[in-house]
This record gives sequence, C-alpha cells and structure tokens, in this order.
Amino acid sequence: MRVDKQRLREIIKELKKWKAHATILLSLYVPPGRPIGDVLNLLRQELSVADNIKLKKTRNAVERALSIAIERMSKIPKVPDKGLVLFAGEDPDTGKSIAVMLIPPEEVPVFFYRTDKIFHTEFLEEMVSESNIIGLLIVERDAATIGLLKGNRLQVVEELEDYIPGKHQKGGQSQRRYDRIIEQMVEDFYKRVGEHANNVFLPLLEQGKLKALLVGGPAYAKYDFMEKDYLDYRLKKIVLPEFIDVAYQGEPGLREMIMRAGDLLKEQEYAETLKAIEEFKYHLAKDDGLIVYGEEEVRNALEMGLVGILLINEQREDIEEWLELARKRGAKPLVVSTDIPEGEWFARTFNGLAGILRTRVSW
Repeated sequence: MRVDKQRLREIIKELKKWKAHATILLSLYVPPGRPIGDVLNLLRQELSVADNIKLKKTRNAVERALSIAIERMSKIPKVPDKGLVLFAGEDPDTGKSIAVMLIPPEEVPVFFYRTDKIFHTEFLEEMVSESNIIGLLIVERDAATIGLLKGNRLQVVEELEDYIPGKHQKGGQSQRRYDRIIEQMVEDFYKRVGEHANNVFLPLLEQGKLKALLVGGPAYAKYDFMEKDYLDYRLKKIVLPEFIDVAYQGEPGLREMIMRAGDLLKEQEYAETLKAIEEFKYHLAKDDGLIVYGEEEVRNALEMGLVGILLINEQREDIEEWLELARKRGAKPLVVSTDIPEGEWFARTFNGLAGILRTRVSW
C-alpha cells in the first residue's frame, strides 16, 4: 500500500496506541535496493531463534508476528523505489492483532528490524514532520503574539504583554522626561519580544524547517520593531516583504494576518483551506448551485469531473479513498483540520465532505 503523508500520520497515530508487556511487536524497515531474499533469510533466522523464548505466550506472539512478516514479504518480488515498512503484532491478552505493510512517501533511510514493547515509528515520524513552516509575529507597543503555520495547522506558541502608559500632557521638562521613560519601556518590551521570537524561530531555521517569517500588527509598531535589531539578523533575512495590518492579538489576530497576507502565503495549505472554507460558506448562503455535499452527490460530481476543490475532514476513516478519487478526476483535495476555524462545524454539519464546483449545476 503506497501512502501519502496525511494517511501516514493516521497510521502512525494508530501504531503508537500499541503497548505490550513483552518484546512482541515487530517493526521492519527495508530501504530500496535491498534484496528481498536477504530480508526473508533474516526473518526465517529470527523465527528459528524465537523457539528458544521460554514464556509460551510471548513465544507464540513473536512467532506469529514473524510468520506474518515472512508471508507478506514472500509476495513482494522486489523492494519498491521508496522501500518498504512492515509492522506486525498482537495482544496476547485480548487476541487483537495488527499487520501493516506500506510504501512510505519518502525513501526509507535504513535497514531496521526489531521486536519490542512498542512499534518503532520514529523513521516514519521524520517523514511527516513539517518542513515548510511559516513563522508568525504580531507586534504592538505593549503586546505580541508568536505563532507557527505548519501545513494546515495554526499554532499559537506564546503571547506576551506589558503595561505601557499612554502619552500624558505634562509640559516642559517633565513631559520630555516622561516621554523618555515611556520610550525606554517600549524598547525594553521590544527587546523581550525579540528574545522570545529568536528562541522560537531560530532552532527551526537551523533545522531547515522555517521558510519565512510574516510580521504584522496595528499602526506603526511593527515598523518600529523591525527597524532595529531586536530580531536575529538571520531571521530578518526571511521576513516576507509586506507587513500586515491586524487589529487583534492571539489566535484571532494570527488568523486575520493569514487571511490578509493573500499571495504572500498562497502556497500554504492552511491559508488555502481557510479561503476554500469561506468560499464554500459563501456559495452555501447564496444557494447558487456551485457546491455539493452528501457522499453520493459528491461522488457523482467527482466522477463527472465537476469538482474543482474537494474538502474533506482529516478524521474521516475513508479519507485515502476520497483523496485518490479527487486526484484521478482532476479535483484539488484540501484536508480540513478541526483546528481550522469552522473545521468542527464542517465535520459535524456536512460529515466532513463537500465539493466546490467548477460550474453551476442544478441537482
């Protein structure tokens, strides 16, 4: 089974639920180019050694896992171009078993075999870790929000605030002294924001995961902040060219900034999905025949090539089937996270499945 990153996330999530009292859960990673015969020889040797396990329940569980692995691998004439990954095991107490063999979305980096109390998913987890992250920073003179945009997920990392008094008309030297005190308080807050932003963003930049930094805020505060060296020079190099005017802090402010960023974030899945949900709601309110929902109706529209964008909730069990059908019929699939605004509403009201049509249709 060849899987994409979304399906792989779901598989990893299921595998991580498994915990055993003994080393009976089998994990096998086979990189491309490895002869199937070599892998089968190893598994057969392990099966013969397993006969020496003293505890019968553990021995039986290990032998069954190895037998499943040998059976599955025997049916493969050649390791695929991305390699193969196989997991097999059972719970001796409940009799529940699991067997998964897949071709991952990225090349398997190592040959790895182990029976353990857990399934070893760490190599797969590296494949789905976000590598195209956008940093988000909202700055005003007494408040700031630091966030991350990872694919179709928005994360609020930290919110900062301070008390900065407003201007006061004292007059004369008292006024100038008061203004200098306020300016120093603002500068101290900006330094604090810069330190926290550097701590969040620099490790991601050094790992090659942070691709850009979007800065926004009300009025001129964002410009004042960016004029000086509060941010590390390496981060300043990846700041997107336009600063975004936003009225809020926290998650509402980050969502507003993403929506206002327009073409600056056109390749980001979250921004694209957010825009598609708003378009779906617009056509729903207008009742203009440019959307479709209901499983049978969506399937028919896909089969006829009418769907331009397929919206599907990430928690649907049949998500892979719909993603594949969308690709075959030329529709752009967008996975809707429940973290996105209206995500839960979409999942609950439309069973997490709908389409935006290329042309108006009377159903």
